[in-house]
Amino acid sequence: MAHHNCLNCDTQLIGKFCSNCGQKSDTHRITFKHFFMHDLLHGVWHFERGMLFTAKEALIRPGKAALDYISGKRIRYYNVFYFILLLIGLQLFVNHYYDQLFEVYYSSPIGKNDSTGQKIDLFLEKYYKIIIFSFVPFFALNGYLLFKKRKLNLSEHFILAGIVFLGIMIITILADLLNFFEFTKYFDFITDISNIARLVFILLYIIYSYYSAFNENYSKLKFSYKMFLFLTLLLLELIFMGITIFGIVTNWKFGSISYHA
Repeated sequence: MAHHNCLNCDTQLIGKFCSNCGQKSDTHRITFKHFFMHDLLHGVWHFERGMLFTAKEALIRPGKAALDYISGKRIRYYNVFYFILLLIGLQLFVNHYYDQLFEVYYSSPIGKNDSTGQKIDLFLEKYYKIIIFSFVPFFALNGYLLFKKRKLNLSEHFILAGIVFLGIMIITILADLLNFFEFTKYFDFITDISNIARLVFILLYIIYSYYSAFNENYSKLKFSYKMFLFLTLLLLELIFMGITIFGIVTNWKFGSISYHA
């Protein structure tokens, strides 16, 4: 016998979804096969919805994807900020495994010889997620200040910044994975190439992302000028962040840096 009321909130069902809570009307008994094949694989990796779709959109059409999301086309996207946090966790895992292999391969741990460098490493390790995630407000604020013609508010610029930063995280993790070629005999050169290529790709990706979002509002010359200011502001913010971290680690005693052999 078919259910005529929603099993979640008991509202009368009309159509495929509950008009009150949004749950599907065709819910059925949970089995391992359905959970694994539909709820897990379909929900996460479906090409038309979920994490894989969001990652694809962030890499291929970040600016347009952000504008689609802002305009209300949201059901197909996985939460961008949750996704970034998951990728930060994945990056920490990859880098930790890389450090372990480095220590085994070279019989020496990764680290700096001076005590200040070690303190900075410990600080970055402790607050890595906060530091990385703080780039999103930088992107959002810079975009809000410079690209005003589309009349996006600050929150909408956060969405654009989130999707752009998601793409940057994906590129970064792919480059981190290529670093493992360092532990091979004949392909270690790939690591050097990937470290240089990552910087170039990230820079081009940022420019492409904002161009695809705002090219209809600005001439190429005007966009180039604003993008130059955007990147300049971003560089200044990174320098400010670096100085702040260095100051916290050294108790703002920049002249008293000790070194140990």
